[in-house]
Amino acid sequence: MKHFGIIGKPLVQSFSANYFNQKFRAEHIDAEYSLYPLANIEAFTALIADARKRFADDGGLFAGMNVTIPYKTAIIPYLTTLDETAATIGAVNVIQFMPDGRTCGYNTDAPGFIDAIRPHLKKTDRHALILGTGGAAKACRYGLNKLGISTIMASRTPQEGQVSYDHLRLGDYQVIVNCTPLGMFPETAFCPPIPYEQLTAEQFLFDCIYNPEETLFLRHGREKGCRTQNGIEMLLGQARAAERIWSGVEIKGKKNKE
Repeated sequence: MKHFGIIGKPLVQSFSANYFNQKFRAEHIDAEYSLYPLANIEAFTALIADARKRFADDGGLFAGMNVTIPYKTAIIPYLTTLDETAATIGAVNVIQFMPDGRTCGYNTDAPGFIDAIRPHLKKTDRHALILGTGGAAKACRYGLNKLGISTIMASRTPQEGQVSYDHLRLGDYQVIVNCTPLGMFPETAFCPPIPYEQLTAEQFLFDCIYNPEETLFLRHGREKGCRTQNGIEMLLGQARAAERIWSGVEIKGKKNKE
């Protein structure tokens, strides 16, 4: 049996576990997908070594893993190689475990995001504000830049080239993307601290969160007449890309970090 899983903190729910286990059952694939809550990234090496040995003793194979909040960036030093997209973005959400012991990191958030947002963009959507600076934000910035849209990230503690939430002028941006966990189930009463009163019907709000279906962030946008979209299509796109990697269809472009 092949084994897959996801690491993150917390893992109160998992789209990936439901998606892959249902697929495995429907297609009669001898595989299972499990949750691996990780208290800190330093525990990753021991977790993988233990799981690989345990599965091998039963004649199984630990074949792949997803990475979610807050480890998409922190996981990189623990991997042997990265594909070019993951190396450029600086974030990983898919790991492939190779038979020789190597661990290869990929980023499927970016192509999933591009496929999800492209059909909803207008020619006038030229500038985007990204809320957050983590792994998802980096993937969305990469995707928007690929689509010819300039980007800037907002942070509570802005670094060079970023902006503070305290002095936002939302009229400067046609696209606003939430890459923070604010508003995600079960903490649905929260939303990013932006001046929602500045929103207009000409703007497009995209939330990487998929549960709830409409976050408070998106509701504020809808009430102002904005175009809105949640993260479910992005999630489905990244999952399909991960499946192709694990099945061997996309095992190219690896770049040794060293």
